[in-house]
Amino acid sequence: MAVITESAIRDLAATRSEKAPVTSCYLDVDGGRVARQRDLEHEVDVLLKTARARSGGHASVAADLRRIADHVRGIDRSRVRGVAIFACAADGLWRVVELPVPVRSRVVLEQAPVVGQLESVVRAHPSVGVLLVDRQLGRMFVLELGELIERSELLDEPLRDVDGRGERDRGGEHAQAVEARNLAHVRHVAEVAFAVWRQHPFAHLVVAGPDDLAGPLEVALHPYLRQRLRGRLPVPATAGRDEVLAAARRVESAVEQRRQAAVVGQLREAVAAGRRGVAGLPAVVDALGAHRVDTLLVSAGFRAPGWRCPGCGGLAAMGRRCRSCGREMAEVEDLVEQVVEEALVQACTVEICAGNADLDVMGRAGALLRY
Repeated sequence: MAVITESAIRDLAATRSEKAPVTSCYLDVDGGRVARQRDLEHEVDVLLKTARARSGGHASVAADLRRIADHVRGIDRSRVRGVAIFACAADGLWRVVELPVPVRSRVVLEQAPVVGQLESVVRAHPSVGVLLVDRQLGRMFVLELGELIERSELLDEPLRDVDGRGERDRGGEHAQAVEARNLAHVRHVAEVAFAVWRQHPFAHLVVAGPDDLAGPLEVALHPYLRQRLRGRLPVPATAGRDEVLAAARRVESAVEQRRQAAVVGQLREAVAAGRRGVAGLPAVVDALGAHRVDTLLVSAGFRAPGWRCPGCGGLAAMGRRCRSCGREMAEVEDLVEQVVEEALVQACTVEICAGNADLDVMGRAGALLRY
């Protein structure tokens, strides 16, 4: 399963079609929710029928919807729980992103791909490297979008323990040999961790192992990886995949909650000081229209209707006339998602915050400003 990156999301957000609407389709295909394939296909048919009715008979959209229906019939749901599809037959656009996490099913027709939900998924699941070590083993995993990928094939075969009864009688000489072997072992594990990071960059790293090995391992890590250290896991190097996955997910959740709390704290202070911070959707829309937004913060699941100008593309929380060009604006069912798309196009940082009461109190949307 290919990994979707934030740069790829920004490239999608910057795509514009002058010939026809772009069809953005999100599908929850989780087998735990809908077990039978025919039930899933019925759900999708209903969703696409509604989108077809909204399209006004546009030939390009009709072609997109047919292709989406055909694609759903061939999805391998053994690993895929969510799908994002961006299509525009008139421009030859067809991009499918398969996800190991579910999404909210919906179809949106706009002049650009609607990537807000995809951005939310990526932001909510920061990648985590998991490095486990004991005196015989080294194991490496990467948690990406809820999926645990083992990269232990880069490590050597298990080492033999230098702990025989005859060797033990040699006292200091044996202790030095064991220490030298352990040090060489953790250095090798650290080198492999850096090689994995170069191939598959992860945002955070945790290690697991006995203190006398985990400590030297952390010291041996490349400086890039030491910067990403987020603590130790209480799991053995021989832990089963499910145990490693559960521990890594706890780290993922805790790291993201701390990071989001810090950003929301910055917003709260900026708003209270009355400089470089605004709260509430209308204020955010105005700041975005003036290209002043540096970081956009939105509560997960927040939706609100609004307006978009078909002429200049300006957004507004209140209609009906565009304040920039005077044209009559069109209603949009979810202004929040439009704001996220526009922020991505402007290269703003976008934070989708789940369960943050401070942001909810500030109106569920806010922005740190450039000036």
